[in-house]
Amino acid sequence: MNFAFTDDQLALAATVRDVLRAHCPPHALRAERAPGWAELAATGFFAALVPDAAGGLGLELIDLVPALEETGRACLPGPVVETAVAAPYLLEGRSELTKLGALTVSAARDGLAPDADLADLVVAGPRVATRDRVRLAPAPGADPCRRMFEVSLTGSEELPGSWAAALPRATVATAAQLIGVARHLLDTSVGYARARTQFGGPIGAFQAVKHMLADVAIAIEFAAPLVSRAALTLERPSAVRDVSAAKAAAGEAAALAARTALQVHGAIGYTYELDLRFWLARAWSLSAAYGGAAEHRAIVRAELPGAARFP
Repeated sequence: MNFAFTDDQLALAATVRDVLRAHCPPHALRAERAPGWAELAATGFFAALVPDAAGGLGLELIDLVPALEETGRACLPGPVVETAVAAPYLLEGRSELTKLGALTVSAARDGLAPDADLADLVVAGPRVATRDRVRLAPAPGADPCRRMFEVSLTGSEELPGSWAAALPRATVATAAQLIGVARHLLDTSVGYARARTQFGGPIGAFQAVKHMLADVAIAIEFAAPLVSRAALTLERPSAVRDVSAAKAAAGEAAALAARTALQVHGAIGYTYELDLRFWLARAWSLSAAYGGAAEHRAIVRAELPGAARFP
């Protein structure tokens, strides 16, 4: 079987990459709350999963996987997954679907809502409310570009769609973003290892550094196909296992990429002046979003044939 992405899928990713390079460069992360959001919305990205009949592109999640990687590679702020992936299923049938992108959606199944301060609609559990009917309380978090909020709804409506359909897709989409984050961290670490010299040569020539970077590259290359598989099998009996395998592997690859980036860069990696900190924080925050690696590995184990035989 041919598991390669199609020309159309790669072209969409290239469009997203070009838009974000132009409108969401690293320096914009320091100055703007949602750089590149309006320009990306103009491409139709946020309505990609909305059915044709509702004014969207009518694509499937697999079509969006390479583009979602690019949003992770660019560390794009804002509720990207919630608006582009969860909203078409949570708000199924509502007129707001035609406005996705211009209309921003944050969602929390149970717990905190990401970037709810930017949202026009906020989903909390089985209810949805407009922003003027939501009270927000900032919650502590590691990611300055993915702010978390406790939400309380002062007036709301019943959610027309289903978390059952939205949650696995949001989980896979988050895994795709993690692959993009990990790729950026690896590229940045390799570039620094080539440029930084010590003992008369680049630190990338040291065997220990080569091995660390190679381990990251292998982790990414093993995780990326799992994300694609999960996007393809959402309607199959293996979906639960595949979604959890993808999220666990992508989260662990991104965490390894972050740890290795810090080791390669040394103490400078923690500093405010270095843009690396944005991707470190994004790796940590998205690794925890929609379930961490330990939680998803437990699900994979439970879904394996004969799992009941093991304590």
